[in-house]
Amino acid sequence: MLTRKQHELLLFIHLRLSESGVSPSFDEMKDALKLKSKSGIHRLITGLEEREFIRRLPHRARALEILKMPESAVRAADSVGFAPKVIQGGFGNALPGASVAETSDSVQLPLYGRIAAGTPVEALRDEDEFIDVPATILGKGEHYALEVDGDSMIEAGILDGDTVIISRADTAENGAIVVALVDGQEVTLKRLRRKGGAIALEPANKNFETRIFPPERVKIQGQLVGLLRRY
Repeated sequence: MLTRKQHELLLFIHLRLSESGVSPSFDEMKDALKLKSKSGIHRLITGLEEREFIRRLPHRARALEILKMPESAVRAADSVGFAPKVIQGGFGNALPGASVAETSDSVQLPLYGRIAAGTPVEALRDEDEFIDVPATILGKGEHYALEVDGDSMIEAGILDGDTVIISRADTAENGAIVVALVDGQEVTLKRLRRKGGAIALEPANKNFETRIFPPERVKIQGQLVGLLRRY
C-alpha cells in the first residue's frame, strides 16, 4: 500500500519516463509535488524503493527504473495531465498537524523536528517533512509527529531517536505523557502531574529532576498516542 504522496510521485516519474525516457530530476519532482525542499523527495524515493516499486540504476545520474505500478496508478497515468493533491495542515499558533481523512493502511503525518526528552528546547518545524504512520494507532482528531532528542523518558520506553505520535490537545489527564510548551518558547516531552496549584513535568529517568511551574507558564500542545522506532 502506497501513501498518497508516494503514489503521486510514482505517477509523475512514470509519466516523465513515458514522455522522454529520462527520469525527472529531484528539483522537478519537488516542484511537481509542491514541496519546499528536496528532503521530502528523498524520503518518498526511499519508501518506493523499500516497497520495490522503483530502483535506482547505479553509476547513472537521474536514473530510476519503475519495477511495477499499482492498477490505480496505471489508469491515472493514461489520463491527461498531472495534478497532485498536497495534504495541507495547520494549528494556527500551535504546532501544525494532520487529520485522519481517509481509510488506508498508513497515513502521512507532518514531522516537525526534534523535541527534547531532557532539557526543553524550542520546537523545530519543517513543513516539508512527512512520516508514514499506521492508521490503526491514530484516533479521531489531528495528529503530528516529533523526533525525540534525549533520554529523560527511557524508563517509559521512549528512547533517543524515537518518533512519537502526538494527538493535538490542550488538556490532558494527570499522569499522561504530553508535549508541553514552557514560557511560550520551549517544548518538552514529559509526564504531566498536577500538584496543588502547580504543574509538574516529570521525567522517566532517575538522573533527571522533575520541574515544577505555575499553570500560566505551561501550555499543553498534545498527548502521546504512539511511538515508532527504527532498528
